[in-house]
Amino acid sequence: MRTKKLSLLFFLSAFALLTFAQNSGFYDFRVKTLEGADFDFSTLKGKKVMVVNTASKCGFTPQYKDLEEVYEQYEGDLVIIGFPANNFMNQEPGSATEIRNFCTENYGVSFPMMEKISVKGKDIHPLYKWLTSKSMNGVMDSEVKWNFQKYLIDENGKLVDVIYSKEKPNSDKVIAWISSK
Repeated sequence: MRTKKLSLLFFLSAFALLTFAQNSGFYDFRVKTLEGADFDFSTLKGKKVMVVNTASKCGFTPQYKDLEEVYEQYEGDLVIIGFPANNFMNQEPGSATEIRNFCTENYGVSFPMMEKISVKGKDIHPLYKWLTSKSMNGVMDSEVKWNFQKYLIDENGKLVDVIYSKEKPNSDKVIAWISSK
């Protein structure tokens, strides 16, 4: 009898986790900022969002400047969220304090920066699992190929597109998306 109860409990737990994974959306995520404060994605409802994995020692690091300019120009309509990640050639080795200081001193970054996470591999953060898995986001599969890859999320929390590292955040394509109603 005990085995049946444990089996049933296991099955119900697995079913609940699977159902949450399939039904969780962009606004269900909660993360920590570089300073350790909670950041609830439900506060982003009604806004376009660009999620970008960042690194301080990458050839694309100067995109911080472009990201900040876009953030300032479209403030209120667009939120940019940076996620430092050390997945590519150890290009983000710094602590939270070092990352914050680097971003502020070199690029004047004022858009929200979150704690360092993994954007690929076995330790992939749940947000990036959602961003890269069609079975979770309902739109497309993708792979994070390098630092400064950008994911565009519409005002309803739906994944719209992936912008790869070589394309700047102020490209005509991105600006057209931000400006569209």
